[in-house]
Amino acid sequence: MTRRREETLSSVTILILLFFVFSVAGWLWEVGLHLVQDGVFVKRGVLSGPWLPIYGTGGVLIMLLLHRFFEKPIQLFFLIMGMCGTVEYVTGWFLETYFHTKWWDYSDLTFQIQGRVCLAGLLIFGAGGVAFVYLLRPRLERLLGKLSLPSREILCMVLVGIFLIDLIWSLQNPNQGAGITTPVLINARSLP
Repeated sequence: MTRRREETLSSVTILILLFFVFSVAGWLWEVGLHLVQDGVFVKRGVLSGPWLPIYGTGGVLIMLLLHRFFEKPIQLFFLIMGMCGTVEYVTGWFLETYFHTKWWDYSDLTFQIQGRVCLAGLLIFGAGGVAFVYLLRPRLERLLGKLSLPSREILCMVLVGIFLIDLIWSLQNPNQGAGITTPVLINARSLP
């Protein structure tokens, strides 16, 4: 294997593993938040597994698209807010359109857009993203870099395989119910 190919593969495996770290961390954050707020364990998210890919997607996009702003923390904060807000809005729209269900609704909050994103959430994403870039990312990259490349490749294949099975299953059987989802009323004029 050439040195360049090995470096690329190494970077890709780190990004895949970071996707899963972010996804699990997001799931733990939301489950923990509901446990504290409501005193009840609620398994959050569309998928069956303990992961929220919206967090993984946001984290990986920060790494891929915003790395050139890592030396400009204030600008980075606002870019993370915008990017994560876009990911959250598009994901919310997709879930509502595909499943006719909402997994989150910020309609009762001030400064929100169609209940899909809100200023308070964007501020949390901005602060969390900046904390990740400066505090967690270097440690996680060092920790994951200690695994040999073949070990990372196997771990990535296993995680991606399990994730794809979960995704396929959940497209037909999404995680729904009390404390997780609310139905979306469909405008009859918008139906074909």
